[in-house]
Amino acid sequence: MTSISQRWRRLDQGLALGTAVLVVLVVVALSTDVQLIAVFAAGPIVSSLLTSPRRTALVGVAAVGFALLAGQWGHNVGTLDWSVRVVLCLLLSLLAVQGAALREHREGRLQRMTVIAETAQRAVLRAMPTAIGSVGLAARYVSATAEALVGGDLYEVAATPFGVRVIVGDVRGKGLEAVQTAAAVLGAFRAAAFTAPDVADLARSIDETLARMMGEEEFVTAIVGEFHGDRVTLANCGHHPPLLVVDADVTTADTGEPTLPLGLGAVPVLTEHPWPVGARMLFYTDGLVEARDRQGRFFPLDDHAAELSEGTVEEALDRLVAQLLAWGGQRMADDLALVLAESEGR
Repeated sequence: MTSISQRWRRLDQGLALGTAVLVVLVVVALSTDVQLIAVFAAGPIVSSLLTSPRRTALVGVAAVGFALLAGQWGHNVGTLDWSVRVVLCLLLSLLAVQGAALREHREGRLQRMTVIAETAQRAVLRAMPTAIGSVGLAARYVSATAEALVGGDLYEVAATPFGVRVIVGDVRGKGLEAVQTAAAVLGAFRAAAFTAPDVADLARSIDETLARMMGEEEFVTAIVGEFHGDRVTLANCGHHPPLLVVDADVTTADTGEPTLPLGLGAVPVLTEHPWPVGARMLFYTDGLVEARDRQGRFFPLDDHAAELSEGTVEEALDRLVAQLLAWGGQRMADDLALVLAESEGR
């Protein structure tokens, strides 16, 4: 059986609230001597904020109708005062309809722009394969923009003659400009990943590409990794070092002293780390470590990192994202990109 709350959700709340406001004003006008004829337009004005122009017009017609009838119970039909109030109610109702039309137009335009932006984002961030060679993979992207999947965090993976290479980065800024920069980073990565002899050279190649197209205050923090056999090599360009999870033992990969981000003359150093069978490595962006709850406390990543070893890599990332959103009250202050890699030993 359909519940009352479900039935209410099916109603047009703008139409219902506007009608309710009008009814209350009519009841007050009937029970007092106060002249509320022009104020009847508050009904369509309320409707215009929440519903369509047509339904706003329905409430407006009702408001003008009650305004005309008010002269009967007020015994002032045809007077100048009554005429002015009726005309004012009519004009305000017409303005409410116009306001509803403008709001609907803006919302439609915003929705179209949102679809375009999300399409651009999805074109930039291609689907992550579940495995490449002996490396299992999973990725998640959570945008801080409530209306769409739009932001400057990025990730990509490529199977190259040197091993499985991955990049995770964070563009300074947000919106479509950040998406454009992210696309440039990923394009440079895809172009150089198959020819650069190591990931430090790969990072420098991306840096040179960005330096030609970005402004002085623009940059991209990123970490580039290469999985080859039982070793993983990392080149860190001002980014958070990844977490290495072996069974339930969690360590932060030591990627050496921080270097400049991409676009600012990055000269990363190579660091090599063990990559035993069953090990997992989490690459992430600022959204993970800078998320706060309502009391301003940061997300306790250390309390949840060991759980990354449980279940499949897909399940582990889904669980981590759910824990993060629950901590922040289902809101993100910054975009988030996550890549979880696993040594499958095949």
